This record gives sequence, C-alpha cells and structure tokens, in this order.
Amino acid sequence: MSRIGRKPITVPSGVNVSLDDTVITVKGPKGSLSRPVHKDMKVNLEEGTILVERPSDNKLHRSLHGTTRSIIANMVSGVTDGFSKNLELVGVGYRASKQGEKVVLNVGYSHPVEIVPAQGIEFEVVGNNKITVRGIDKELVGATAAKIRAVREPEPYKGKGIKYEGERIIRKEGKAGKKK
Repeated sequence: MSRIGRKPITVPSGVNVSLDDTVITVKGPKGSLSRPVHKDMKVNLEEGTILVERPSDNKLHRSLHGTTRSIIANMVSGVTDGFSKNLELVGVGYRASKQGEKVVLNVGYSHPVEIVPAQGIEFEVVGNNKITVRGIDKELVGATAAKIRAVREPEPYKGKGIKYEGERIIRKEGKAGKKK
C-alpha cells in the first residue's frame, strides 16, 4: 500500500473542496484550482479531510494512488499559502528588470529576452539579479521557473547563467588546469 497515498489530506478552514464527476475543484483565499482526477481513483470528501483510495493493486492503480494524493495536497496548499521559486543571475552584466507584468533579461545575448507570465503567475525582481516566481499552481510555477532558467543555463567553467537559489553548479577545471 502506498505510504503517501494512505495519508489523509487535512482541509484548512476557508478552503472549499468539491468533486464533480472526475474533476476536483479547490477554492481558497488565494484563488481556485480545478483538475481532472483519473476515473479509477476514488476521492472521498469527509468533514475536514480528503482521502484517496485505489480500487485494486494493479500497477496503474498503484502508480496513480500516491500521485493523485500529492496533486490534491498541492492544490490545497497552493490556494492557502501559494508556491514560489527563486532564481539568481550570475555573471558580469547579467541583470533582470520588470516592465509591467513581464520580466526582461539581459544575459549576454545581443538582445534582451522578455518572459511574459502565464495566467496566475507573477514575477518579482529583487535588485538586479534575483527573480521570484509566485503562483498557486505548483506545476505552473516550476515550469515557468524552468523556462526562465533555460534562457541561459549555468555553464560549468565560470558558473555564469541563471540558476535556482541554492543550486550547486558542478565545476570543471578547463584547459589551464590540465597537467601535461
């Protein structure tokens, strides 16, 4: 039995959860999220808790059990607290600025790169080299942060590029450090 799938999800006060056929909708103080649930998974809405059950022990149901529970738990925590990812720009002359809703990146290309946020995502630029991506959908926040990072991934020699906060870049020696 899945250890994660068996855990009940506690629903905080101020959050409404409704299940319509196979679509679960979670409404909270920060917004509303809805997502389809696999038709075989049984989602039980009890007073203050949500419990996900699987109908059998076949491989598909076992793989969906914990995943479904985690997705619903992330929806509940997203509408109450929200999610954020922090990015850092490392390099001489690398900087970010916010123009309206979008973020403009100057990261060594001949032109500035503009990133327009998806609906439900907001950017915050701290100083010239820190970007915070915020939203209520964990998947969308992570995908947007990955899209920004992909503009200029950190290179292994000097570590220049856009990296996640706290990410460790594995460094290479380069030609000068090689012994003959």
